[in-house]
Amino acid sequence: MITTALTFDELSALMKQAAGVTVDARELEKAPDAPFTTLGLDSLGLLGIVGELENRYSVALPTDAERCKTPAEFVGLVNNALATGV
Repeated sequence: MITTALTFDELSALMKQAAGVTVDARELEKAPDAPFTTLGLDSLGLLGIVGELENRYSVALPTDAERCKTPAEFVGLVNNALATGV
């Protein structure tokens, strides 16, 4: 079982690495329900983040992970998948 959880800091770093979108982690924490589109992240960028997380943690994320609309929704879904291994 994986004991690591995705944080807004890690999500911010992944957004830059996988999608070239620079967003301060504090901004994500202050407005976790801001749509990814307003932060400059599109579905292709989110798909890149999903792929990176799947490789990093050797866990297949749910198929709807790349459809998440907000950082809070995405972090919640990823952390649930990491906790349950599903």
